[in-house]
Amino acid sequence: MYIYNVTINIDESVHQEWLIWIEDHIQEVLGTGRFLSAKLTQVLVEEEMGGVTYSVQYTAKTRKDLDDYYAFDADKLRGDGMKKFADKMLAFRTELKVINEFYPNTTKN
Repeated sequence: MYIYNVTINIDESVHQEWLIWIEDHIQEVLGTGRFLSAKLTQVLVEEEMGGVTYSVQYTAKTRKDLDDYYAFDADKLRGDGMKKFADKMLAFRTELKVINEFYPNTTKN
């Protein structure tokens, strides 16, 4: 599995509008059929530049799904946010490959 992580710093002047928009945007990205799920989180850090920082983590089953997103969907979907929020939003993207997942051992000896 792969995680496509988008970290966004949003200016406080458009913060509330962005929060409403991002929920619809996440649904659009999921609507491409290339991701299994998405998680929206707030990054708990105070930025020197101000604003509020969030992370959206999209989970893809295969590398091909992620590559197809880049090839067929990413430019349009990224452009939507840039048009709407322009210089009020700064985003960077990271790809992660899941090696293993761990959960608490619930069996007692």
